[in-house]
Amino acid sequence: MNPNKGNQVVSGSDQTTWVNNEIWDDVKSVEFKMTGEFEDITFLGDPRTYKKYTGFTGEGTITVNKSRSRGAVILAEAFKTGVMPDVKIVTKLVNPSTKKAERVAISGVIFTEFGHSSEAKGIIEEELPFTFSEYEVLETM
Repeated sequence: MNPNKGNQVVSGSDQTTWVNNEIWDDVKSVEFKMTGEFEDITFLGDPRTYKKYTGFTGEGTITVNKSRSRGAVILAEAFKTGVMPDVKIVTKLVNPSTKKAERVAISGVIFTEFGHSSEAKGIIEEELPFTFSEYEVLETM
């Protein structure tokens, strides 16, 4: 048994996030996922339901510790004109023990909301939910 096995596990502190080639150093959390879409397939005389893959949807959220107007810079004009900007997000998660990394690029990103909420003595965060239409796994651990 490896007594240092816990050191092999990566943490969010080991991640860097780029949005349109700019490192966002105020990111608190990033979540993105691809969800498969399936249609039910049935046949007469067969009680089972089969699944047919029809595509996927991509969605996620970047949460930043509010220090800049991230959402307003990207979305204020886009929401008024209906012209969404091209956005690409790249994440890189590095395992400090092995120096191996997982790097993923997602593109066709459309941020769907912006704003913030605040309360007395509270740290202000800004959540930026998004959808995306393309992804590429650039590197794996």
